[in-house]
Amino acid sequence: MAGMELRELRAFVVVAEEGGMSAAARRLHLSQPALSQTVGMLERRLGVKLLVRSSAGVRPTEAGMTLLAEARAVLARHDRALRTMAAYLRGDGGVLHVGIPLELPSDLLGPALERLAVAHPGTRVQARHLSTAAQLAALQAGELDVGLLRERPPGQELDAMLVSRERLGVLLTADRAAELRGPDGIRLEELTGLEWVGFPRSGSPAWFDELTAILRSHGLDLGPAAPEGQELIAQVKLAAVSMGRGFALAPPRWPQPLPPAVAWSALAGHPLVRRTWAVWPANSRRRDLADFVAGFRDPGDAGDPG
Repeated sequence: MAGMELRELRAFVVVAEEGGMSAAARRLHLSQPALSQTVGMLERRLGVKLLVRSSAGVRPTEAGMTLLAEARAVLARHDRALRTMAAYLRGDGGVLHVGIPLELPSDLLGPALERLAVAHPGTRVQARHLSTAAQLAALQAGELDVGLLRERPPGQELDAMLVSRERLGVLLTADRAAELRGPDGIRLEELTGLEWVGFPRSGSPAWFDELTAILRSHGLDLGPAAPEGQELIAQVKLAAVSMGRGFALAPPRWPQPLPPAVAWSALAGHPLVRRTWAVWPANSRRRDLADFVAGFRDPGDAGDPG
């Protein structure tokens, strides 16, 4: 027995429901001969008579009544699958998987989440804290819909938009900060002799290389490399700085409360600017993703950080 086609099942169901070829043809926007041919082809495929034709119209045979129930169920599942996929593309009722690095500006995500909630109230956001390298791998594997990366990936497989520029300052012991701070902040070269409390290069290679090149160009000794897999969380920074032998970098509106022994200071001339990019697959057709990304504000110039 040859397989049935959905258009044949749909034609048969409509004919059975309308009780006649003419009415069914109008409903399906087909000519009556074409509809009769489609139903006849279905009967030949199955090898059974499905409809009894008379001057009063048509009615299903016993075999036709059995097929009618099954065909309705098949078509309902098919139509439900199409609606589900259409809703997914619109972003209704889906999950948006978002990658987030450490130390995002406090006001960065708010507008994007608000726009998403208004335009696509059925979309849920599932966020994961990941390094830039881990986010990039997850995007390429299809495990993330959008990531917030510290560097813009090369190539054309991913789209990217700059969403944040932060002028980094320095965390030092309060005594050392007071000693070094000038009218415009602390000059980077004044940190000579202190070790940088840094992150592993593998977490964000391009940003690491840019950052360390600037530090070295100001005569700084970076000290031993950070252990692989170490996350540079606030507690690690504060503990290392409190010991008095090192310095850490942080944006001005760092959300972590500082202990009395630690102070934040601007860097004179703002030599270190940390950029964050929203990155997503270039072939994505999800409207909720597009609206979420469109909700990020324009970071403008480095100006006021954050």
